[in-house]
Amino acid sequence: MVRIITCPLKPVELLRSSIIIFMQFNLVGVTAALSALVGIAFGHLTVRWVEFRLARLWIPLFAFIAVGLGLESLSLYSTNLYFKVSFGILGVTFLWDAIELIRQQRRVRRGHAPANPLNPRHRRLLEEPSSAATTINYLKDDLEELR
Repeated sequence: MVRIITCPLKPVELLRSSIIIFMQFNLVGVTAALSALVGIAFGHLTVRWVEFRLARLWIPLFAFIAVGLGLESLSLYSTNLYFKVSFGILGVTFLWDAIELIRQQRRVRRGHAPANPLNPRHRRLLEEPSSAATTINYLKDDLEELR
């Protein structure tokens, strides 16, 4: 037995109602993208600034780890999906920045990043005869020092 079900709505009304039902915006992707952009930009600039200026890296290293773990725990306990996504991405970014502090120090030692002669940690690297550390910033647009 075949049962035919008729719809009480006219075809135009049915089309309008289905558009309203299926047109829900999902902003999780936008939230994730903005969180990643802000976290990566902040982390990149902060790691370069901290490593260039501070003589001791263990305080910012533990600060990055603490903030990263704190944001990850907020992500686990948050009930809002958008906060979960933002806190999760920012937490992992801060944890990665802790690793990047150590890697940036290696870049300075190898001469891939500029050393600060006013920083005692960098001054020791610059005074070592076998060190490749340099004060030239290769990321600057004009390289007048090389000419």
